Amino acid sequence: PENSSLLSCYKCNKEISFTKDHKIGRHDECDHCGASLRCCKMCHFYDPKSYNECKEPMAERNIEKERANFCDHYMLRSTNGDQTSKDELLSAADALFKFN
Repeated sequence: PENSSLLSCYKCNKEISFTKDHKIGRHDECDHCGASLRCCKMCHFYDPKSYNECKEPMAERNIEKERANFCDHYMLRSTNGDQTSKDELLSAADALFKFN
């Protein structure tokens, strides 16, 4: 359906289907393997190459990247893979630093 999205689980790599307006809760899990969906490894900001493995500089450090957490910066990673396009990043930066 058009109102649903697909995403792959970080652990089992199987597709997870959910509605686009669904907010991922702390207790949401992968239907296939039971892995937590509200964890660092499913977050848009997760990056193993970054300091504390997180691209969000204001986020508190989470040691257990595969466990559910209460991070205020959590954003489910994009459904088109983990990469945000360069244009999207530039647009977000422009909006953030716009002085009007």
